[in-house]
Amino acid sequence: MNSKKFSSSAEARAFFNTVMMPNYNPSPVVPVKGVGSRIFDEEGKDYIDFGGGIAVTALGHCHPVMVEAIREQSEKLWHMSNVFTNVPALELAEKLIRNTFAERVYFCNSGGEANEGALKLARRYAHDKFSPEKYEIISFNNSFHGRTFFTVCVGGQDKYKQGFGPIPEGIINVPFNDLEAVKKVISKKKTAAIIVEPIQGEGGIFAADESFLKGLRELCTANDALLIFDEVQTGMGRTGHLYAYQGYGVTPDILTSAKSLGGGIPIGAVLSTEEISSSLVVGTHGSTYGGNPLACHVASKVFDVVNDPKTLSGVLEKRERIVKKLESINAKYPFFDEVRGRGLLIGLYLKEELRGKAREFLAPCAEKGLLMLVAGLDVLRFAPSLLISDTDIDEGLSRFEEVLRLR
Repeated sequence: MNSKKFSSSAEARAFFNTVMMPNYNPSPVVPVKGVGSRIFDEEGKDYIDFGGGIAVTALGHCHPVMVEAIREQSEKLWHMSNVFTNVPALELAEKLIRNTFAERVYFCNSGGEANEGALKLARRYAHDKFSPEKYEIISFNNSFHGRTFFTVCVGGQDKYKQGFGPIPEGIINVPFNDLEAVKKVISKKKTAAIIVEPIQGEGGIFAADESFLKGLRELCTANDALLIFDEVQTGMGRTGHLYAYQGYGVTPDILTSAKSLGGGIPIGAVLSTEEISSSLVVGTHGSTYGGNPLACHVASKVFDVVNDPKTLSGVLEKRERIVKKLESINAKYPFFDEVRGRGLLIGLYLKEELRGKAREFLAPCAEKGLLMLVAGLDVLRFAPSLLISDTDIDEGLSRFEEVLRLR
């Protein structure tokens, strides 16, 4: 059967409604090709990609290192299941361990699965080392940890839980950046773990205060609870550090990674210590595709590029360039009150008269050839490739300025 052909993006988007479940409402833009930080639709129109697949395409589209890695591994071995191990998975695990606090790694396919695995590990460790009564998970309002049933219930956004029945026991949500609120609910007898995003992505690009994360570390240590950092969005160079915890100077017990880890190839990982990991004995958890040799080989090559000091320092330089130009645009066409985030996870908190209208920027920007994201109703979000060129930054922001000029 030949590949489906469409005469336009509009035709392809209309066909979506006839074959796909309605849980998504995709853009009218239907990309067919990507090179670096530019993508092209059916008509050949180019778009500058400031969304990065929601902080996934760390090296941009079709980076030659990734193309070669896929070609190379595709001619060797794709999948064997976890009845066996494989060399690419071992090589990637060694790199993650060598460059982080971790001593053991578990691979899966996505950020949601990584957080699911981390939460299961935390509860299992608390059960084995302390007591079956020690199972409570503390998380934060506006947090987002994935779409599996457990992770969506742990997340602090009620809109994602509605209509799916009763949530599991032992989940407590408290305000973000509020250490006193945590102190009121943490318990040495019952708390298994605290899970926190160093920067809340879906919740509005809220960065944690350093004192808050250090306070969580102290509370977890004092109460025999594990500290889980959800670095699905902040990890792999996004903040200018390999992982955000390294910039904060706060070491978690468990860390989750995905999104940019594969640069667009599905992969996730749970990182932890030897002692904590020992609770996942044979049969307690697994993933059919987790540690797939094709995904791991590509991720290993992505890791090498991201972990280059030039890439990491470049993230901070690119942020400075973007923010400086945004402030200049804002002086002419005021639209935001605050720049949030770190590195190339950038949130623009809209002015009061524009709050609730963040999504209204998406279609006009796409019409001008710029793709970006929102974070809630009040924040525009940029999460471009870590390698985006100055030329594409400048052109993208020029297109953005044109949208603002015409509002």
